[in-house]
Amino acid sequence: MQNSIIIGIAGGSASGKTSISRQIYEYFKGSHTTCIIKQDDYYKDQSHLSFDERVKTNYDHPFAFDNDLLVEQLTLLKAGQTIQKPTYDFTKHTRSQVLETIEPRDVYILEGLFILYDVKIREMCDILIYVDTDADIRFIRRLKRDIEERGRSLDSICQQYLDTVRPMHEQFVEPSKRYAHLIIPEGGTNTVAIDLLITKISSVIEKRK
Repeated sequence: MQNSIIIGIAGGSASGKTSISRQIYEYFKGSHTTCIIKQDDYYKDQSHLSFDERVKTNYDHPFAFDNDLLVEQLTLLKAGQTIQKPTYDFTKHTRSQVLETIEPRDVYILEGLFILYDVKIREMCDILIYVDTDADIRFIRRLKRDIEERGRSLDSICQQYLDTVRPMHEQFVEPSKRYAHLIIPEGGTNTVAIDLLITKISSVIEKRK
């Protein structure tokens, strides 16, 4: 769809990107075809490595992602073509065998750590958002998520946070917010910012028509 738009949402781990993405999706799904695309599904395949080697991967570094494939598939979608999107298995630390069929939509909500960091991805997006949430809140959310949804141990979560999550956030993610059109503090609980964002997205969609 030549008139489709891509909304890029970046921010630290567990900052509230998914919550904002869902609220945008729920608002527009009644009047426009919409989907959420997670950068996390574009982690590089590691099936050639042992499980112990996979665990040691720095998943919070830009090199962990196959952003070339992401840009290629976004380009196909904007050209009106269907894609087979990869998915990622966080319990096995590698790409899943399951592919997700994504047909062309009016609105794509693209969320991930490095949406604003990578210039090729930034250039694909019509609106760029950074979710700015305090580190302690992000850590608590990440702790609960990784235990409940990804089967991780408390020790492994704390070690990963100290070894890679925090330093990579400070080196790559936090500085990328200078590219954002809109910075939203505190994630999905900031209803005023989300209302403003939805108004802006609606305006862009109308102009495209």
